[in-house]
Amino acid sequence: MTTSDVQLSALPPVAGRAGLRGVIASEFTKLRSVRSTYWTIAALFIVSVGIAAIAGVAIASSIHNNPANKAGTDATQASLIAFFEFGQLIIAVLGALTITSEYSTGMIRTSLTAMPRRGVVYTGKLIVFTSVTLVVSLVTSFIAFFVGQAAMSGSGVGASLFHSTTIPANSFSNPNGVTFSGTDVITSGEVLTAIVGTALFVTVVALIAFGLGSIIRHTAGAITSTIGLMFVLPIIIQILPTTWRDDIMRFFPDAAGRVLSITVGGGNQHLWSAWPQFLVTVVWAAVLVGLGAYLFRKRDA
Repeated sequence: MTTSDVQLSALPPVAGRAGLRGVIASEFTKLRSVRSTYWTIAALFIVSVGIAAIAGVAIASSIHNNPANKAGTDATQASLIAFFEFGQLIIAVLGALTITSEYSTGMIRTSLTAMPRRGVVYTGKLIVFTSVTLVVSLVTSFIAFFVGQAAMSGSGVGASLFHSTTIPANSFSNPNGVTFSGTDVITSGEVLTAIVGTALFVTVVALIAFGLGSIIRHTAGAITSTIGLMFVLPIIIQILPTTWRDDIMRFFPDAAGRVLSITVGGGNQHLWSAWPQFLVTVVWAAVLVGLGAYLFRKRDA
């Protein structure tokens, strides 16, 4: 049989142009196939829920030893503060790793060879990471709240999603320095706002880290930049004159957390209310993610 008699097998038919659905499936596989994802989520959950339980037990014990300590106790904040403070740090690591890990290993070139449409790749990463982070944050926030309230049961200061909670009378100050006196009532709507708002805030901080990771393309640099933006800069502005500081602080991305995680008194008087202030953080995330998308398309891998 001569070479000309050999019949070459037909190539498989073209299935269609690769699209966003395939990229999403691929990015989800990447995210769930690395151990760092599970370790980071586990750390987020253990720290947030564990400290909520410890704080609840400590508060209940303190009130049992001295009932006067009941005055001014914000049970909602006590359950969520660990998730708010440490959660944004931990989730920032995952946000940075989601985009920078492929640059450090060189896998980004393989990804872009398989899918040359860079905008689709970036969008797929963003959708998968945002979805996973939002679900994890909401679950962690609700569980931390319920565990914290269970630990405080019988102390007389627990909050509830189903009815209003009365804070006992006496003068006190919340962590934002706003002083109250008399009896304050926290509604179930305010409690839900704190739980969901804290989860949304942590998710948006993760997107800020994702955007910085896209811009810097280096894990340590992205994490350090996120910490600097969310924790260091707000400290630095404390050296500014009071009038300047009061006007500037509301435009910082961390400001939303100061009102979203506090259900009593509306937070710092120089900040906007919860959702307008949260919008500032969203704008920061949108700008950084948008700049990251532009650079992702324009720079070489």
